[in-house]
Amino acid sequence: MAATVDTSDAKKHHKRTFTGFAHQDLKKERAKWSKETLALWEKYGASEPVDKDGFQKSFIRHVTTTLARSSLNVDNFSAYQATAHTVRDRLIERWNVTQQAHTLKDPKRVYYFSLEFLLGRSLDNALLNLDLKEQFGEGVKELGFRMEDVLEQEVDAALGNGGLGRLAACYMDSLATLDYPAWGYGLRYTYGIFQQRLKDGYQMEFPDYWLNFDNPWELQRLDIAIEIRFGGSVSKYTDENGHIRSRWEGGDAVQAVAYDVPIPGYGTKNCINIRLWSSKPKRQFDLSRFNEGEYEQAVQEQMKAENITAVLYPNDNHMVGKELRLKQQYFWVAASLSDIIRRFKKTERDWDQFPEKVAIQLNDTHPTLAIVELQRILVDEEGLNWDDAWDIVTRTFAFTNHTVLPEAMEKWPVPMVEYLLPRHMQIIFDVNLFFLQKVEQQYPNDRDVLARMSIIEEATPQFVRMAHLAVVGSHRVNGVAALHSNLIKTTIFKDFVKYFGADKFENKTNGITPRRWLHQANPKLSELITEALGHKKWLKDLNLLKNLEQHVKNKDFRRRWIAVKHSNKVRLAEYIKSKTGIDVNPNSLFDVQVKRIHEYKRQFMNILGVIHRYHELKSLTPEERQNVVPRVVIFGGKAAPGYYIAKLVIKLINNVSAVVNADESIEDLLKVVFIPDYNVSLAEIIIPASDISQHISTAGTEASGTSNMKFVLNGGLILGTVDGANIEIHEEIGDDNIFLYRNVPIDPALQSVITSIETGNFGDARIFSPLINTLTFGKDYYLISDDFGSYLDAQKLVDEAYKDQDDWSKKSILCTARMGFFSSDRAIREYAEQIWEVKPVPVQPE
Repeated sequence: MAATVDTSDAKKHHKRTFTGFAHQDLKKERAKWSKETLALWEKYGASEPVDKDGFQKSFIRHVTTTLARSSLNVDNFSAYQATAHTVRDRLIERWNVTQQAHTLKDPKRVYYFSLEFLLGRSLDNALLNLDLKEQFGEGVKELGFRMEDVLEQEVDAALGNGGLGRLAACYMDSLATLDYPAWGYGLRYTYGIFQQRLKDGYQMEFPDYWLNFDNPWELQRLDIAIEIRFGGSVSKYTDENGHIRSRWEGGDAVQAVAYDVPIPGYGTKNCINIRLWSSKPKRQFDLSRFNEGEYEQAVQEQMKAENITAVLYPNDNHMVGKELRLKQQYFWVAASLSDIIRRFKKTERDWDQFPEKVAIQLNDTHPTLAIVELQRILVDEEGLNWDDAWDIVTRTFAFTNHTVLPEAMEKWPVPMVEYLLPRHMQIIFDVNLFFLQKVEQQYPNDRDVLARMSIIEEATPQFVRMAHLAVVGSHRVNGVAALHSNLIKTTIFKDFVKYFGADKFENKTNGITPRRWLHQANPKLSELITEALGHKKWLKDLNLLKNLEQHVKNKDFRRRWIAVKHSNKVRLAEYIKSKTGIDVNPNSLFDVQVKRIHEYKRQFMNILGVIHRYHELKSLTPEERQNVVPRVVIFGGKAAPGYYIAKLVIKLINNVSAVVNADESIEDLLKVVFIPDYNVSLAEIIIPASDISQHISTAGTEASGTSNMKFVLNGGLILGTVDGANIEIHEEIGDDNIFLYRNVPIDPALQSVITSIETGNFGDARIFSPLINTLTFGKDYYLISDDFGSYLDAQKLVDEAYKDQDDWSKKSILCTARMGFFSSDRAIREYAEQIWEVKPVPVQPE
C-alpha cells in the first residue's frame, strides 16, 4: 500500500507546505489572523530587491550565514554557492506565488512522469529566465569575481542520460514559459547513471558524486514521506456493503522523501515544480544489533532502501538488477500518485471528476505501473467498482512511445511482479482478461490476434508487456515524429489501431527550448539574431526566426555569422585540449556525433568511415592533399555498462584516434577525438561549434531525435539517414541545406576498412572480433554494410560544399531561420490542447 506517513501534528504542518492550502482551508486560516499578523506577513514577506545592490547584500548575507565564511575566505566555488542561493531566493518567491495562484484557481493540472529529467546546470538558466544575468553579473564583478568563472563551478544534475531526459527538461521549461499548471515527477538519483572515464581507450564507469556538495536548486521536503510497500500477500474480505474486496498487506516498506526543484518560465512570473523522490528506510539504524557487534547488519536496512534511488537504470544483465529496476519504477509512480491524490482529495471533489482535474503523461513505458497503481487505489482503498475505476484510469493517462526497437519495449517476468507486487499482478491479469474478452467479441476465434494483443506474453516464464499495458490503459498514444508515429501504427501497435481506432493514436513531433539551446548555449549567436530582428520576441515565438532569411544576402551579416561559429570552434578546441591533450585546428570542418552509444545509432559506421578517410589521405600525393578539407571528427556519449558491443565501439574510436592523431604525415588534415563524460554542459559547448553533425541511425529505428534539432538551430548542417525527425527537418529547411542518403548495395570500400582493423593497424585485432562479426556473420541487423557506400558519397558532398565558405554560411543561416517548427513550445501547446485539455494559468504581476 502507498499511504502518506503522518502523525496528527504532521498533518497540520503538511497543509502548510508550499503546495498551498485547499481554497476553503486558506480562507479559514486567514480569517483567524489579526490585522497585526497580516501586516507582519506583508511587511516581512515582501520581495527582496532584484537590483545590483540587492543582489550584493543577499550575496554577502549568504556568504556569512549560509556558508559561514568571511570575506577573506571566498573562492569561486563559494561565490557560486552564494550566487545560487541568492538567485534561488528570488526563484522561490515566484514559486510560492505560482503555487498559491494554482491552488486558489484550482485548474486542471498536468503531471509529467519521466524517469529522467536531464536539467544540466541551473544557475545560468535561472538568471536568463529571470532576466537577472546582466544586473547580477555586474554585482558579482564588483565583489571581485567573474560571472563566467562562477557559472563554471556548478556540476550537472545527474538526473538523466539521453534524449528522453533532455526532452523532459525542455518540456518543463516550455510548460513554465507558457503558464501551464504543471508538475514533473521523477527520481533523485544519488549517483546518476555513472561518470565516464577512459582507460586504455576503454570506457570505465565511476559514481557521479554530483550531490557531494550543497545543491541549492532543490528543497528537501521531510514532511512529505510516503510509505511504499514491496512483497507481502493479498487477502480477501467483505466490506460493510457486502462486497468482496482485496487487501494488500505484509511485506517490506521504504519511505519516499520528496525533493522539489523549481523551474522558472521565461518572460513570465510562472515557476512550476519537479518533485523528485529519494528512497529512505523506515528505520535507519538498528541499535540493538549495533550493540551486539553486528555493525554491518545494523545499517543493512538503510543501504537496501537507499539502493532504490542510487543509480539511474541499474544494470539489468542479472536478476538482482532487473528486480531493482522494477522496484525503482513502482517506488516512483506509487509515491507520485499518492501525492497527486492527496492534492486532489483536499478539494473534496467526487472521484469521477479526477480526470477533469488531473492529466498524467507517461514519458515512455517506465511509469506504466502507475496505471495499475491508480486502479488498485480506486478499487481497494476508495471502494469504487471496477468499471468506474477503470474509466477514471483510462481518462487520466496518456502515453508517449519513444521506440520501435524490440529490446527497448519493457517486459517484466510475471513471477518477479508477483513476488514484488502481488496485488498489482492480480490487477494486470484482470485488466488483460477483461480486455481480451472485448477483443474476442470483435475477432471471434482469432487466437493469433489475442496472442499478439495480450498484455501477458506467453513464454517461459510469462512476461508483462508494459507497452501493451500503457496502450490499453491510456486514452491517447503518441509517437514523437511523423515517420515514427506512422511506424508504430503500422507495426508494433497495428492490432491496437485496428481495435481502438486511429483517433487514439497521434503524432507529437518533439521540440527543444530555444532558451537553453540557443540563447544560453550560444550567447553570441543569440545576440546577433536579436540585433538582426530588432527584438527578443523570437525566444517565445521561434517562428520569428524566419525573418533571418532576409539577411542571407547581406555579406556583412554572413561574415559575422561565420565569425560567431569560429569563436565557438575556438572555445571547443580549447576544451578538447584541456580534457584530452589533443590539438585541433578550429579552421577545420568540425564533424560531430555525440549521443548515447548504441548499434542502431551507428557510431560504428562513422568510425569505419573515418578509417576509410584516413586510408585515402595516406594514398594522396602532397599536391593532391592541398585540395583536401581538413576535418576534426568528434565523438561523445556513454555506453550502457552491460552493453559489450557498444563499449567495443568506444574502444575502436579511441584506438583509431591514437593512430590517426599521431601520424604526422597527414598533418592537420584529419583528427579524431572522443570527449569523455558527455553531458548537457558539454553539449552546450559542442553544439554551437558544429559544422556538420551526424544522425545516421538505421532507417526506421530512431523515433525522433532532438540533438539533430539543436545542431540545426545553431546553424549546423546535418548528415543523416531518412529517419526520425530528420525527415521533418528536411521538409522545413530544404534540399540544399541537409545531406541525406539512402540504402545502396554493399560497397567494396568497406572490406578494405575491415581488413585494416583485422590486420592490427588499430591495435590488437582480437579485441574487435565481436564487433566485426556483427557485419560479417549472419544478418547485419543495422545495415552498416548496405549503407556504407552511400554514406561515403554523402561525406564527399560535405567536403565539396564546405570549400565554398560563403555559400556554406548561407546554408547555416537558412538552417537556423527555418527551425521554428521544432520549438518545444509548439509541442507543448499541441499536447495541452489536443491531449491534456489544460489551459494556461498566468500568474499576474503584483
